[in-house]
Parts: sequence; structure tokens; C-alpha cells
Amino acid sequence: MKTHKRRIDLVVISDIHLGTYGSHAKELLSYLRSIKTKTLVLNGDIIDMWQFKKHFWPKSHMKVIKYLIGLAAKGTQVYYITGNHDETLRKFAGVQMGNLQILNKLELNLDGKKALIFHGDVFDVIMQNSKWLMKLGSVGYDMLILLNRMVNYLSQLFGRGKVSLSKRIKDNVKSAVKYINNFERTAANLAISRHFNTIICGHIHKPEIRNLTDQKGNTILYLNSGDWIENLSALEYKKGKWSIYYFQDSLSGNCGQLSEDESVAETDMNNKEIFQKMVKEFQN
Repeated sequence: MKTHKRRIDLVVISDIHLGTYGSHAKELLSYLRSIKTKTLVLNGDIIDMWQFKKHFWPKSHMKVIKYLIGLAAKGTQVYYITGNHDETLRKFAGVQMGNLQILNKLELNLDGKKALIFHGDVFDVIMQNSKWLMKLGSVGYDMLILLNRMVNYLSQLFGRGKVSLSKRIKDNVKSAVKYINNFERTAANLAISRHFNTIICGHIHKPEIRNLTDQKGNTILYLNSGDWIENLSALEYKKGKWSIYYFQDSLSGNCGQLSEDESVAETDMNNKEIFQKMVKEFQN
């Protein structure tokens, strides 16, 4: 029996981190199978090449890759925007294989409004100056996610709800809050200076839809797609409206949406060679 799929004009997801223990690949695949979208934007850190281990690549992670390629083969326009964890793919920016295109940034016209979409690591001072520190922090984050799963398992045994250790740390540590606010402001100011109406990022794992205003009084709509490690979130655009989708809320019967108002088909030989080269770069 065919299941009913929600029709959406545009979907943006980011920070899936396939290849890490914290990635919720099964949940993401379930979400992707529940929707039908004209355009899908993968906004960076889809495959975590920083932490990739040949001995850890679950079938569920490969199923996500195959499903995404299948979507492109069946007519969905798929844009893969590179992030810092999959920066190796930046050398392939501009490559197009059917409906799948690799980019470093994307500009779209959405109902007459100019939107700029990119991962956002360019605003990360630590990323730009101390990449080794970022990679070390990434490993620590992955370990924290594993610890969090153990804590939640024990918590549920005793009849208590789930907790997010990393989310609590981010929400309570002043420096982390300041970093996130600075990130959002910097992204907004850049987009305003280039006359965009909307700026869409990932990177900081904090789903958001809100209007930001610069010192001159110019306003822009800032959006962040969150992640598939903790928030399991996506941005959805339908009939001129943006909303945030939360997978966990959908399981409980809640639509899980916060609107902006409330804030492999066959390819030719050249494409096959390009794809094989990308896989080889990924495995090295």
C-alpha cells in the first residue's frame, strides 16, 4: 500500500554527519521517504570526512546516499553544498551529474525574493585559524553524543524523559550563546550587504527562523536548518512560507513545524568517472 507523501516546494537539510556514531540516518531516511519535494538542498556536513572510518559505515548511512542519488535520478533537483566536514568535495564545485549539482553556495529566487544558501563555516573564526582544534572538538562532540545515548537509555529505564547534554551545555554556557548570536548577526549582515532577502545556513546545529535587523534598519529573514544529530530538523518551504520540521515531534503526532509567522539513474561515462573520483577522495 502506497503511503501518502507530503508535497513540499523546497527542503533544506544540513549537518547529517554520515559516518559518525551520532548520525540519525534511519530517521532521516524515514523523513525523506515521507515527503515529495521539487528541490532538495543538502547544506553541508552531509558526509563527515573528518571522522570517517572504513570500519564504521552502517548500511543505514549508505541507504541515505543511495536514496539521495535516487531522488535526483527521478527528477528532484538536488544541490549538494559543501561544508567544513566535507570540504574535500569543494574541489568538485560546479560539477553536475544529471539533477545532482555540487556547489559551495547557492542563490535562489523564491517567489520574487533573493535567497542565499551556504553552510556557514566561513564565519567560524576557530575553523579558519585552528582547524586542528575544530577537529579535536568534533571528536569530543561525537563522544558526548555516545555518552548522551547511554544516559537516555538509563533515564528511560527509570521512566524519565530524554535529555540532550550538548544542547544544555550550548544553552547555558555564555560563550557558546555569544558565538551563536555573533554567527547569526554576521551571516545576516553579509546577506543584507549583498541585497538578499533571505539567508539560510547550517553549521551551528541550531534550527532557527527569525528576522534580523542591521544597524541601518535593514531587515532580513535568517534561517538555520539545524542538524540530524540532536535536533533532527529540516527547513521546509511551501506556498511562500518557511517552517521548521522536527522529526521527533512527528512521531508523537505533532506536525513538528514552526512557521516564520510564529517567530541512481544511468549517467554518461564522464559523470561515472567524476563520481568514482569523488568516492576515491572520500575513502582516502
